[in-house]
Amino acid sequence: MSFPMRRSVVPLFDSSTRAYCSPRMFSTASALLHRVASPTIPSTSIKIFRDVPALRQWRRKQLIDYRTVGLVPTMGALHEGHLSLIRLAAAENSNVIVSIYVNPTQFGVHEDLDSYPKTWEKDCKMLKDLDMELADNGNMGKIAAVFAPTSDTMYPSGPPSQEVKAKGSFVTITPVGELLEGPAGQHFQGVATVCMKLFNIVMPEKVYFGQKDVQQTVVIKKMVRDFCMDTKVVIGDTQREHDGLALSSRNVYLGKRRRNIATALFKVLKVAEQGYKFGHRSRDELLGPALELAKLLLMEQYQLKPEERVRFEVDYISLADPMTMEEIQEVDETKGAILSGAIKMLPVEAPQPGEDLGLSDGPPVRLIDNIILKPVKL
Repeated sequence: MSFPMRRSVVPLFDSSTRAYCSPRMFSTASALLHRVASPTIPSTSIKIFRDVPALRQWRRKQLIDYRTVGLVPTMGALHEGHLSLIRLAAAENSNVIVSIYVNPTQFGVHEDLDSYPKTWEKDCKMLKDLDMELADNGNMGKIAAVFAPTSDTMYPSGPPSQEVKAKGSFVTITPVGELLEGPAGQHFQGVATVCMKLFNIVMPEKVYFGQKDVQQTVVIKKMVRDFCMDTKVVIGDTQREHDGLALSSRNVYLGKRRRNIATALFKVLKVAEQGYKFGHRSRDELLGPALELAKLLLMEQYQLKPEERVRFEVDYISLADPMTMEEIQEVDETKGAILSGAIKMLPVEAPQPGEDLGLSDGPPVRLIDNIILKPVKL
């Protein structure tokens, strides 16, 4: 992103103006600026911005100083997946901004927005520790700021709604935003809208998303391309637990019993991936064995006692075009494909006294995951 620089600077005050500017006037102005300076995360230099003007003022200084900015959008409840994106951003930019905002418009009408984990103090501690880690590596950028706006800031037309036809201005990306995770049109309308706002506010050279939310990455890339935005979208690898479960802020809802079975989706997708490696290309050859494994895993659970088993529902297993997310019958070896799926982990049956049910007593948890089938021909 390049910006024209002025070769000459017009004096801020002419001689007549300077005559009226006493030292007291400047000291008062300095004190005022000090009072309104943005707060920081304790014991760090990481600024906390709550509104747009202060952030834009800071951003203008980065432009003048030729310092690049990378943005990592989050909804808080940070985990190692987010930290890996921040590390990636710090390796490629002078400064990193992490946004923390639980966006109401990307939650469906029947999704409980209020129960989404909000862990501000923990998030700040994680950012503080990571910034110290980055400082120990002299070749890395730094976490310069957190942008944690209110909904009044992000939605000035009025309180945001979880309804599809809410009041205000929204961004709709079709048809990719209406497939799989977005059949009702709500989720990705909210995602695209809040990302458009964040990109306009921060003006990052690069923005960073995780591969786990693969359809989101396709939606954002299309939005940036279609709106001719001067921002590069960078995708970081999915971060996983030791057993393959994709890291997610929603995993805290699982509890021990469901957590032990939560890798079912990844196992199902791995079967399809193995078929691709063996040379299978048709939808039936790839997804057939995967769906059979899903049925087998579910049958195994129903053979257990209610106080032991875990129930889940397979929402979808998809084989899609990597550019459009539309379902395909055959993988084009020059393009590859996106293999993805979603399952809903139902609340446990017959919970036992003292059993770890997860956050909020273990509500239904929807898990998503994906594997990229890479092209095998140029």
